[in-house]
Amino acid sequence: MDNVATTLEASKKDSEDDFYANLSFAEENIPLEQEKVKRKLDLYLRKFSYLERSSHYIHKKADKLLPRISAILKSYGIPDDFKYVAVVESSLNPGTTSHKGAGGYWQFMPATARLYGLRVNGSVDDRLDLTKSTHAAARYLKSLYKEFGDWTLVAAAYNVGGGSLRNSLKRQRKDNYYDLRLNAETGSYVYKIISMKTILEKG
Repeated sequence: MDNVATTLEASKKDSEDDFYANLSFAEENIPLEQEKVKRKLDLYLRKFSYLERSSHYIHKKADKLLPRISAILKSYGIPDDFKYVAVVESSLNPGTTSHKGAGGYWQFMPATARLYGLRVNGSVDDRLDLTKSTHAAARYLKSLYKEFGDWTLVAAAYNVGGGSLRNSLKRQRKDNYYDLRLNAETGSYVYKIISMKTILEKG
């Protein structure tokens, strides 16, 4: 695989404005006129592009699994870009677990997994099944969209939880992800998704 950083630099050299103009998430506006937004995008584009060994692994997994994820998301009316959530969450490795107990391709907590129809018990863990867990993720994402009406906020809510995001929006009197002050993980989450999308599509 060519060094993704080289591809990235070549793209930017052709026209920096065109490069940024082609960045998108779920067909919603990215406020690239804000210097802080460009700066954070550059940070994660560079950070992810230099992970050559893991990027090669992710590319191989992505070629195999993302079309299956896309088909399921499409059946629920979920924007295709949300397939990259699974990449950011688990690197498409179902064995990935967090210290909090999240697991599987979509890093569901056990209680949330059960709420959306997955079995998680001593003998069965449907979070490890790509098809079942993606159907559950699509149902969860659809429920979040009913609440927030904005796909970028849906992505943030997937990371931090709907209740927490709702409180941040109300407390800060904002309605836009890019204007919110959030914890470090959620504040970088959408940037990571956009960066992973850009790298996988250009790599």
